[in-house]
Amino acid sequence: MTHKPRFAVFLSGCGVFDGAEIHESVLSLLAIDRHGGTYQCFAPDIPQHHVIDHRTGQPTGETRNVLSEAARIARGAIADLATFDPAAFDIVLLPGGFGVAKNFCTFAFDGPACAVDPTVEAAIRAAHAAGLPIGALCIAPALIARILGPVTVTIGQDEGTAKAIQSLGATHRAARPTEVVVDPDTRVVTTPCYMLNSSISQIADGADGAVRALIELLPRP
Repeated sequence: MTHKPRFAVFLSGCGVFDGAEIHESVLSLLAIDRHGGTYQCFAPDIPQHHVIDHRTGQPTGETRNVLSEAARIARGAIADLATFDPAAFDIVLLPGGFGVAKNFCTFAFDGPACAVDPTVEAAIRAAHAAGLPIGALCIAPALIARILGPVTVTIGQDEGTAKAIQSLGATHRAARPTEVVVDPDTRVVTTPCYMLNSSISQIADGADGAVRALIELLPRP
């Protein structure tokens, strides 16, 4: 590869309880930059499932848009996921947060029988068909398993979620907070992040390890 690794980062909103997990998102962008990559953030132009007051954990009754909320993390530099073209990128990365399981799909409510937003599914399938390595943090591996089926992933050590992932045809590997699991056959890279009781420094290490592993899957110059 003669150019800097180009990452497409898919964000599911802004905020752990109803969108993209902010620490995981920002620390992933930092890791991409520190490893010499570039990134473009994407989000689907769809309503959030609901809006959570992060002080109380309760729904507010508001209506917000996933793309508009994700723009907060991206400092406004974000594109509609419907415009994603895998030919313009080398790697796809999905931070976690409940938005993945509420906005990208309904895994938070329906488990393995979850529905997936059509724009999200199309983008991930297109990236996979093009041979792009795909990274997924925290709960995002459940979405990858729902779409791609027989992949090897980790969400850490939660037995219930691991069983749900395995029911989708995927293989779950238990992992420690900063451990990275690489499936070389499907080119999928996962790490637990806040699926475990991790510190922010462990989140940084996990995101950094995932970014490094994704870059290592790219062809050598």
